[in-house]
Amino acid sequence: MSGGAAGRKVAIVTGAGRGIGRETSIVLSSAGYAVECVDLDGDAAAETAKLVGGRATQLDVCDEVAVAEFVGTLDRCDVLVSNAGIWRFTPLLETPISEAIDVLRVNVIAPLIWIKSVAPLMAAGGGGSIVHLASTAARAIATATGVYPSSKAAVIALTEQAAVELGPLGIRVNAVGPGRIVTEGSSGRVDPDDSKVGGRALPLGRWGAPRDIADAIAFLCSPGSAYITGQVVWVDGGLTVATNEFLRVARNQPHSSAGQS
Repeated sequence: MSGGAAGRKVAIVTGAGRGIGRETSIVLSSAGYAVECVDLDGDAAAETAKLVGGRATQLDVCDEVAVAEFVGTLDRCDVLVSNAGIWRFTPLLETPISEAIDVLRVNVIAPLIWIKSVAPLMAAGGGGSIVHLASTAARAIATATGVYPSSKAAVIALTEQAAVELGPLGIRVNAVGPGRIVTEGSSGRVDPDDSKVGGRALPLGRWGAPRDIADAIAFLCSPGSAYITGQVVWVDGGLTVATNEFLRVARNQPHSSAGQS
């Protein structure tokens, strides 16, 4: 069984192959965790594992049997970061039910599967921290985003429910709510000029980076957050508290010209 070299604490990160998951793996490794890098893309998981000196596992996060078998290879688990997720941005009236089921399955059911599998192991070790990935999409609805906002609202409710039920076991459950974060998955969908304009319209003046989210996740896994559970930390540059101001500023800003920083 695996439990981290020389008694190191163990952190599982799902969707560890790229973006926020990869950066979170790097930050947790730097904090001293032995990181279990889980991803559907085995090659991407292996690349992250190589970076952090962890173990890579190719796994469908929605496969209850496979998840249980994987957790069974561990002799401890101190942190679970349920980062794996998908989005399908389609107007509701054009959203195939099969597509909606896929989004809800990966974004909501998978975190529940992981909670059920990991909680007994965490409890046996005296407790731990679970962090889910929510999204500002759950608070600031945009058209043509399908059931993605609904799935992230459900993640928040799941986080709160789990915090209540797992608290007596010494397990804290929180969520991080990213705003607009530039990752491999999002950068191809965002016009560079629009990104510059939109970022400047935020109170903090820029779009976020994976490291911004990873640092917040690491805090929620640290002793510094020992009395925090059932909460959502919005890491969004101020978007959710200044949505109207963001829209006002964005409308009044000219698009950046080519080459302008």
